[in-house]
Amino acid sequence: MGDMKRQSPAQFKSRPVKTDVRDHWVVALEFENEGPGPWLVDLCHKTRWDLQDGRIDEQTPSGVSVPSVPGECRFENRILVNRMNHTQAAVWLLGNGRAPELPAETGYTDVSEATVFLALFGPKVFSIAEKLTALDFTDPNRQTPFLLQGPFSHVPCQIVTLARERAGAGALLLACSRGYARDMVHAILAAGAAYGLCPAGENRFTSWLASMQA
Repeated sequence: MGDMKRQSPAQFKSRPVKTDVRDHWVVALEFENEGPGPWLVDLCHKTRWDLQDGRIDEQTPSGVSVPSVPGECRFENRILVNRMNHTQAAVWLLGNGRAPELPAETGYTDVSEATVFLALFGPKVFSIAEKLTALDFTDPNRQTPFLLQGPFSHVPCQIVTLARERAGAGALLLACSRGYARDMVHAILAAGAAYGLCPAGENRFTSWLASMQA
């Protein structure tokens, strides 16, 4: 690929003060004045696979079993597998290392370039989300993580409640079509302005994820 660089569709007005190049993606690691949270982080560089198979219950993408019920998720070794329906699952790889190759089995499609992928986490994230959707990300009858599919800021999305508010903080992961990236970022930042929502780099998300799993 030479000097080719992959460009994230999610763009913030503030510029990162620390970056890294990973698999040809320019990754924002840190921004100035990230504040105490909540935060919005661009994770478009993270690998995402779509898996479709008539015998999907038997599949184990990257060693993680596909949950048996649509809407359920399994999170192991920083690999999140979301059961979407009877034949389809989404696989989100949240580690910071080099992404594994696309599995050789039929049914896998790499959708990393076709979608925008964002993390919204920290205090008041569910108050922010309530401004943009009627989906219930705090359903007490659902065990985290869990997947909801529906409109978020009027855009069809896959959204995972990764953590409910604990010590005043929670986390959502959101994926939608790449073409909506600019409007989605604008809508989320506008909805969160009253709560001090700021763009943050991958380091902030990685640190939070490590603390959640400790």
